[in-house]
Amino acid sequence: MLLTIDVGNTNTVFALLEGEKTVEFWRLSTVDQRTVEEYMVWISHLMALHDRSPKDVHGAIIASVVPQVVRPLKQLCEKYFNTSPLVVGDPGVDIGVEVDVTNPGEVGADRLVNAVAANDMYGGPLVVVDFGTATTFDVVGETGAYLGGLICPGINLSLSALHQAAAKLPRIAVTAPEDDRCTGKTTLEAMQYGIFWGYIGMIEGIVQRLKKEHSEDMKVLATGGLAPVFADWTDAIDEVSSDLTLEGLRIIFDNNNK
Repeated sequence: MLLTIDVGNTNTVFALLEGEKTVEFWRLSTVDQRTVEEYMVWISHLMALHDRSPKDVHGAIIASVVPQVVRPLKQLCEKYFNTSPLVVGDPGVDIGVEVDVTNPGEVGADRLVNAVAANDMYGGPLVVVDFGTATTFDVVGETGAYLGGLICPGINLSLSALHQAAAKLPRIAVTAPEDDRCTGKTTLEAMQYGIFWGYIGMIEGIVQRLKKEHSEDMKVLATGGLAPVFADWTDAIDEVSSDLTLEGLRIIFDNNNK
């Protein structure tokens, strides 16, 4: 099996893949002070619960936007899984697509991995919208090249900032409305409608501008936990893929081990 590790700013996802199929999937809060042994205690316990063993793992690949955790995760793979992991962004790892931006080294690994998977699944031109700690829009050209994109505040980050800056506004969760009303009759409704329809407007406006700039034929693919919530309320999103990053990691691993 292949062990994939996707480190985001908020959560880290460990997954085991057999061929193209994800057979196990675990999520851990990202903490940059976690030791190799702490990782191992956690993952070995979960593997045992699902009748899995470190001996089942034949390879590993890491994508991280938190540089501090890469070293202990590499040591985890080498010490306990007896495999030297590929790390997206390392000089020897070929992601298989051209990165056409001013400084390729500063592009988040997750954005590049998503672009690889989206291009493999649908082909360019397309836009990948990822609802994570930040909401990112990434452009893949007609030839499959990564062309850059936009980074916007994530929806939960925006809600947290609103709550912290305004003493009378409560902390709320993101929920889809029951209908298409956007006039709130209570403070809670006003906040929910404001954040939800505000994000719908942002998605539609940015997609419209990207299509005008690149191609009206661009397919728009969304990923991340909140992708289905927004996709149900706008025609700007064509497809939703919950496993986009895992798929991209598998493709990059396979291409580097032919």
